[in-house]
Amino acid sequence: MEKHQLKPTLLVVLVTALVTACSAGNSTPAVPGPGPAAFGSSASLGRSAFPIQPATAFVDLRSAAPFAILAGSIVTNTGPTKVVGNVGLSPGSAITGFPPGVIHGHLYIADRIARQAKLDLTRAYNDAMGRTHHPIKVHGNLGGQTLYPGLYKSTSSLAISSGDLTLDARGDSDAVFIFQIASKFVMTTGRRVILTNGARATNVFWAVGSSATFGTSCSFYGNLLVHQSISMATGTVMVGRALARVGAVTMQRNTIVRPGR
Repeated sequence: MEKHQLKPTLLVVLVTALVTACSAGNSTPAVPGPGPAAFGSSASLGRSAFPIQPATAFVDLRSAAPFAILAGSIVTNTGPTKVVGNVGLSPGSAITGFPPGVIHGHLYIADRIARQAKLDLTRAYNDAMGRTHHPIKVHGNLGGQTLYPGLYKSTSSLAISSGDLTLDARGDSDAVFIFQIASKFVMTTGRRVILTNGARATNVFWAVGSSATFGTSCSFYGNLLVHQSISMATGTVMVGRALARVGAVTMQRNTIVRPGR
């Protein structure tokens, strides 16, 4: 199809433990939340098809990295959405709403590049979901909390509502946050993910077992690796990637900006 324009394990574990235990941040978030000890720990999510990585090692997106939007069935848009990064679809063939939406990147529809990106998305999803080293239990609503680098696991759905979520890297710009969410992920109207003390969108990974839904005017940071579909209501802004393995990505007057490495 054509292209359309539009590290030793023991050392890693020890370093990870020290970073998690340390409180080296140089500022105090406005809304303090519980630290990792408040959530306890949990057992493995199950065996991954790929080698198990340390809990907070970077998740390599490989050929999916240049994409801001990647879907399995369909990509739809309503209104003047702006996408900075590539948009891809495989195995589906329908991408609608561009224009009036604008893509500052390339469009790949069911071609070799889109197919490879989907394979690498699946690999990254399995990697993120397969991390098992001392996960921190979370559930319900993360709104109003401050979380630090680490692996966070929800055995059901997870939401950001009734407050914003702050991710504090404690001064480490390479710090990684991984969220394993067994079912759906929801952000309610006007809620925000806030990055502080060196946290970067490119190092935040949300692995979602079903679908992700955003209310109007949300502000979101991170890489969404979603099994089913992603839906964004009017005015939601995302600095990150919306990557859906088998379902659709639906946009309405949104801004999606792919972060750099």
